[in-house]
Amino acid sequence: MKNPIAFWLLVAVAILSLLIVSGAFYVVSETEQVIVTQFGKPVGEPITTAGVHFKTPFVQDVHRIEKRILEWDGPTAEMPTKDKLYIVVDSFGRWRINDPMRFFIRLRDLRSAQSRLDDILGSETRNTVARHELVELIRTDKTRKAAIDDTLVVGSGSVAAGLPAIRFGRVSLEQEIGEQAREKLREFGVELLDIRFKRINYNPAVSSKVFERMISERRQIAERFRSEGAGEAARIIGTKERDMQQIESEAYRKLQGIQGKADAEATSIYAGAYNQTAEAREFYSFTRALETYRTSFQRDTTLVLTTEGSFLRFLKGEAPAALGAAPAMPAPAPKLPAPARVDPLPLPSPAPAPAVVPAQ
Repeated sequence: MKNPIAFWLLVAVAILSLLIVSGAFYVVSETEQVIVTQFGKPVGEPITTAGVHFKTPFVQDVHRIEKRILEWDGPTAEMPTKDKLYIVVDSFGRWRINDPMRFFIRLRDLRSAQSRLDDILGSETRNTVARHELVELIRTDKTRKAAIDDTLVVGSGSVAAGLPAIRFGRVSLEQEIGEQAREKLREFGVELLDIRFKRINYNPAVSSKVFERMISERRQIAERFRSEGAGEAARIIGTKERDMQQIESEAYRKLQGIQGKADAEATSIYAGAYNQTAEAREFYSFTRALETYRTSFQRDTTLVLTTEGSFLRFLKGEAPAALGAAPAMPAPAPKLPAPARVDPLPLPSPAPAPAVVPAQ
């Protein structure tokens, strides 16, 4: 080009036109909404439809605001309950910007919005927790019925007797916090969708004491179970001993009855065999005497008997005539006159054997 000045002027115009065109158009996505400001002040209505839009270049600015649901994760805070228990509460929520113009005027950006959410939601959470007891925060709902083992029911005053009665429950308290905070956030163009408790813990200073109390209560329940088990074991053992003694006594009674019947039958047989004649009775006496000798005499046995005792009769070799004893041989006649013989004293005759009467 022969005229360089004209060339550079043309290039400058092209660049300026490109800057003007690029600054005059902007694109709005589906996940955002736009506030157009002129010299720092909003101009027109918020743009919420996606597409390409026009603005005055170099004069107007575009401020993009999130349209999607946003997350709020509150800081962990320590707060007291109505029953003077200090707990650590961690909560979270979901919110979105439903009035971008008011949001832009009051808060400008998401950082300011998060800070305001921390203040409002944290304050409402603290107020709600302070108005209710701890059990209201722990229990989900007042209509919840927990399954409790019947073996744990030990009385109305025990921790094992069941869940304590509540008036609201954690879900109702979360709704209460949401209702209170929703009214305050509406003036900032923010809609609170939901708020929930993430975690509820005891204060670390009292956690150890709470755990010790829980351990103590569980030990009491365990000791009660052990004592009941020991009592039941003692009852079972006592019942077993009683049944065994009853069975043994019944068996002993039957044994004595059988032995009595057997003895009666044996006595009847003996009576029928030995009570027929006088010889049979004498033979019975003889056999019984022999049996008595066999059971009485042991090795190195010494007996002191009188000559009149009936126990000595058979030891002296005197057999009753009834048993068929052989007659004594006559002595040969002596050559010299024999001296007068002295007869021995007669021994008392043995008492006849008692008649045995068979058992009826």
